[in-house]
Amino acid sequence: MNRFRTSKFRNTVPRIPRKEAWISDVRTASSASCGNHIKASCSLVAFNSESTGVLGIVPLEAKEGNKRPGSQLSCHSDLVTDFDFSPFDDLLLATCSVDETVKLWRLSESGRPSPSAAVGTLGPEGCQVETLLFHPTVGDVIATGAGRTAKVWDLAQQKSLAVLECHGDQIQSLTWKQDGTLLGTSCKDKKLRIFDPRAGPEASQSTQGHENNKDSRLIWISASDYVLSFGYGQMRVQEALLWDTRRFTASVASFTLDSSSGSLIPLYDADTGLLVLAGKGENVLTCCEVSTATPSLTQVNQCLVETKSRGAAMVPKLAVDVMACEVVRVLQLTDGFVVPISYTVPRKSVQEFHEDLFPDTAGNVSSVSAQDWWTGSNKQLEKVSLNPAKRPQKSLSCSLSLSTRPEQQTLQHTETAKSDTSGLSSPASSLTSPATPSSLVPSLSTTSGLSSGFVSSPSQKSLQSILGPSSKFRHAQGTLLHRELHITNLKGLNLTTPGECDGFCLNRQRVALPLLSAGAQVAVLELSRPGRLPDTSMPTIQNSSAVADICWDPFDLHRLVVAGEDAKIRVWRIPEGGLQETLSEPEAILRGHTEKIYSIKFHPLAADILASSSYDMSVRIWNLGSGKEERLLTGHSDQIFSLAWSPDGQLLATVSKDGKVRLYEPRKSTEPVQEGPGPEGGRGARVVWVCAGKYLLVSGFDSQSQRQLYLYSAEALSQGPTCSIGIDVSPSTLIPFYDEDTSIVFLTGRGDTRVFLYEIIPEAPFFLDCNSFSSSDPHKGFLFLPKTECNVRDVEFAKALRLRQTALEPIVFRVPRVKKEYFQDDLFPDTEVWWEPALSASAWLSGSNSKHKRISLQPKDMTPVSEAPKDVPIRKYAPSSFYLEEKSDEQKKEELLNAMVAKLGNRDDPLPQDAFEGVAEDEWD
Repeated sequence: MNRFRTSKFRNTVPRIPRKEAWISDVRTASSASCGNHIKASCSLVAFNSESTGVLGIVPLEAKEGNKRPGSQLSCHSDLVTDFDFSPFDDLLLATCSVDETVKLWRLSESGRPSPSAAVGTLGPEGCQVETLLFHPTVGDVIATGAGRTAKVWDLAQQKSLAVLECHGDQIQSLTWKQDGTLLGTSCKDKKLRIFDPRAGPEASQSTQGHENNKDSRLIWISASDYVLSFGYGQMRVQEALLWDTRRFTASVASFTLDSSSGSLIPLYDADTGLLVLAGKGENVLTCCEVSTATPSLTQVNQCLVETKSRGAAMVPKLAVDVMACEVVRVLQLTDGFVVPISYTVPRKSVQEFHEDLFPDTAGNVSSVSAQDWWTGSNKQLEKVSLNPAKRPQKSLSCSLSLSTRPEQQTLQHTETAKSDTSGLSSPASSLTSPATPSSLVPSLSTTSGLSSGFVSSPSQKSLQSILGPSSKFRHAQGTLLHRELHITNLKGLNLTTPGECDGFCLNRQRVALPLLSAGAQVAVLELSRPGRLPDTSMPTIQNSSAVADICWDPFDLHRLVVAGEDAKIRVWRIPEGGLQETLSEPEAILRGHTEKIYSIKFHPLAADILASSSYDMSVRIWNLGSGKEERLLTGHSDQIFSLAWSPDGQLLATVSKDGKVRLYEPRKSTEPVQEGPGPEGGRGARVVWVCAGKYLLVSGFDSQSQRQLYLYSAEALSQGPTCSIGIDVSPSTLIPFYDEDTSIVFLTGRGDTRVFLYEIIPEAPFFLDCNSFSSSDPHKGFLFLPKTECNVRDVEFAKALRLRQTALEPIVFRVPRVKKEYFQDDLFPDTEVWWEPALSASAWLSGSNSKHKRISLQPKDMTPVSEAPKDVPIRKYAPSSFYLEEKSDEQKKEELLNAMVAKLGNRDDPLPQDAFEGVAEDEWD
């Protein structure tokens, strides 16, 4: 082995911490499998335990008091031979076993599996699955080796993409080229093979490897065309061979390693070229540096450990302590411990980031989908900086679809990816207000870095006074929940319901979906029974007429109202426990409209009161208790796009194709009490009440077909919109959902891939921009569950269901907070008891008014964050006297000005989270 060392890593030092920092209470057993027996992600560590088919799971980093709560994952019925964490999801683990299957597991941050069953299962393969490895650039692709066959799987499509069967014996290891184009294998038949999986087995090349077939390993060297193989030579001495895959006939260099009877575990860091070799059953770890320019394998150091190795793993580069000059961290698995061994480069200063030691590394966001990769895309991962000051924030949406076979439960997980707001038009760019000149309205896009309603220092007060208010929800994160909670295998959905209809409807127990079938059927599904729907037909509602709109009674979870294109409204009663048989006879039929019905809306306070609009250009008020039409509202000269009750239930707003927004007081007049100019054109519009009923929000289009939001004062509707903003250009009407508790409006259209979020305030600038939620594919509908379905412990302030062509997927919106042990009372005011009527139908019709009771969302065992102990912020900048000592007048002026500018934007100033507001530090720009 070449001992001549000249690189910047030549002085790398292995450091073993004190025993208190080891992961203890580890129980392992010897295993004859080829796997490493331990793997790590940026969050978790998994290792083989002494129990057959069981893995131990612990957090990578210790919590307070150096505690690591451990758990066990019973994943297979026989020995676990290998496992791997996804490089794009710290909590997604793949395992394989002697039981001939590959399983995928979604873990929690504590390490416990979220579901009680596997997220997905591949196989059985007909023989023991020996090894597996995730693709380095595509999140939905994994390679497996079982017997003499290697396979490449598309997890989203639950099928194998490539079957590579030309091996002469058991496959012992797999390795992907860093760009994801080629797959290498080592085999017990003493041969090494390189495949292009997308070109088939015929596009492979092989060569004779090591003389002994005991155990061989193959790893790719960085992004080059070189691979290193490890095995035993003719004299049973361990050796390493360097191969150029472009001329894969003979090795270009060979290196003799120390004699050892244990199989080698090679751990390679592509950024530094450092290679750590651990022998199973040995207590020595050897660190080398690999060079392909002049083929060499240079020993850097050796580390003697207390106990023998059962396995070893390298921690992902994004998890190393760069400020301590830690270039590599290895986890050694022993009989009773997991020992973290830190390889550091000694530097005089540890107060700064050393760029020469830490080049930009591969990011953790998948570059392309499995299908795009399979059809030829070689898009690479974006590089990210390891500098903590430049480290990108990890947020929402890179999805990884994991589907099991048809007869098994299917679940889906998505991880947060970077929220993309680059496609948003700046609201300020099209912001207009009769009361506020556009030149005086602050740009909303410049407020995104401000504190959310809490100012803790003079500099922040000055900055906020300059830039204007910002929303405490501006960093809201939308997260697709685990596939365990999805309803999948939806079939025959009617995706062509009128634009005035939301496409489906839900309450806190059930969802109703119109079907495209004879008899205008409606499927009713129980939200408490997620999973794959049976392939056989289910009980439905036979509505007899095509569905125009559909709505659940907010005060009766079993009453569903369906408006038909035959001008009739049918009232259906759903049995307790859900549909057990097909219903063909409604509870009641409301007749009165003479043409197709547009939309229906229940009264927010009074039981049995329903409003409906129709092509006959009328709005009718119904009493479902008596089955009678109580009011007929007129005044429209064209199609009614949308209607909405005011929060107090006294007024009804409509927006029409005739270009008008109207307000009715149904109990006093059948004619509108106010009219104002609405959106232009006839492409569609929606209306919703906001700011406790003081304003109306209308979504529509302008004359250039740009989607617009218009804000009207309910007291001055005739004066036109108080404010308007442009969103984007798209054919679908934005459907608004407004949350009274947070003043957040969610906006998306059918066929969109994005949900826009704004906080609406009753003063300029009116619209405060928040993070949007984006998905990779369009949704057919998007509706929100009641506020009581949110998990306030996880700072969820909204929960929705997204309708796709074959699935219903739950999505939650959270605010990132640090002090989650406290109830975030600034985000969760008392909410209305919306599920109980405040009035009877007769009381409301006779003129009575009321309002809902309110209840607290605070769990009994949580303390409000407003009552949490306050820490006194410590100023980290020098006092002004420092800048004034023994300086000339010109120096004093210049340095004082620089100090003021620095203070204004100083990120070391006290931040709101220092005073227990609870916003995570890494969410601040």
